[in-house]
Amino acid sequence: MEVVTLETAQQSTLPEQAKHDIEAQSSALLDEMNDGVSESADFLSFKLAQELYGVEIKDVEEIRVWERPTPIPRAPSYVLGVINLRGMIVPVIDLRARFSVGQCEYLPTTVVIVLRTQFEDEEKLMGLVVDAVSDVVSRGQNELYPSVGETNATPYLQGLINVGEQVMSLLDTDELLNIERILRAEA
Repeated sequence: MEVVTLETAQQSTLPEQAKHDIEAQSSALLDEMNDGVSESADFLSFKLAQELYGVEIKDVEEIRVWERPTPIPRAPSYVLGVINLRGMIVPVIDLRARFSVGQCEYLPTTVVIVLRTQFEDEEKLMGLVVDAVSDVVSRGQNELYPSVGETNATPYLQGLINVGEQVMSLLDTDELLNIERILRAEA
């Protein structure tokens, strides 16, 4: 297979339009790289009530099989309890209950995604119960669209990303792990 570069295109007998197209593509790619516009990120996608959501993969500590956490008295209904993760106590919330998107059923595909973030010079961990993990998706920052409408998930949304025929709602990990916001939302 022969790779066509800008130099070989200029030297070959390609039609002038093809040479122009290659030059334009090369120039556009170089501009994007220089501007930082084409910076891409990887997202872990997961299902929640037939909807596709995602978080940045850099914020994922680990994915655990579902097992019921230790309950916390007087916690909001969507805070299921805590788990012990290598000596750290990690709160676990059920995103279905938090976002009010249907009855919470725990199936064999149900997992807990443990997320981490820095918040006021302190590392925070939280587990999210989701229906199933889907895939890792790579997208450029220029492919992120603003969210529309108003739902219980809206304060936690960073934007929307097209993934094939579906739209993935990208969650803002910093907002999601803000325990003060979680407790205020229940009050």
